Amino acid sequence: MPPDLPPPSGSPPPPGPRLLSGDELERSSVVANNTMNRERGLVGVNSYARELGQDPLAHLASRPAAPSWLDLCSGEGRALREAAGALPADAVLTGVDLVGPLVPRPSPPTLEEVVASVDHWAPARTYDLVTCVHGLHYVGDQLGLLARAASWLAPDGLLLAHFDPDSVRWADGSAAGRAAVSALRAAGFDYSARHHRLTLRGGRSLALPFRYIGADPAAGPNYTGQPAVGSHYETRA
Repeated sequence: MPPDLPPPSGSPPPPGPRLLSGDELERSSVVANNTMNRERGLVGVNSYARELGQDPLAHLASRPAAPSWLDLCSGEGRALREAAGALPADAVLTGVDLVGPLVPRPSPPTLEEVVASVDHWAPARTYDLVTCVHGLHYVGDQLGLLARAASWLAPDGLLLAHFDPDSVRWADGSAAGRAAVSALRAAGFDYSARHHRLTLRGGRSLALPFRYIGADPAAGPNYTGQPAVGSHYETRA
């Protein structure tokens, strides 16, 4: 099956959806009312271990030195808090969320909870584990975040993130998901269509051949059944 191609040049493209900037998107009801990752714990029925296909704690416990975990779109941070109680005192756990915990609680000494947009935030260190559990569904520049997150991994680190190719579109709204998956695989990511999950092993600097142009919060429900964001791109010259 051939990869998706950008709209042909030489004639005006058909009108696409109205695209929002990052700040506009973050004020939209789809993103502001997101509850996808609020109460998910570390293990069990509604857990990171189930959604990611492996237990984050087991991965971190296998590290020879102080384990480190960055969770993007971390919601209430419940999984991080549970991990903090089981990991050594020198562990480094960081949760980043646009809203942050809705019920403020004291953080364990090993946990930093950052309230910030993942579009603008960047860490000052690398991590053994980087996760984003159903968070990309509410991010405008999904591919840009994945490229940056790859550079936040330790040389032997692991990145796990849910990804919906159907949410990636060209400027006119036509499908760009196959092109995106092809570029991600060429950059070293593995993608499981069955689980809608990306995996990357080993930190690296990379540039994907896409230029982000805006987001559509009216894209409708994705495979989770929840309203999600459409991310629109052009090919990078």
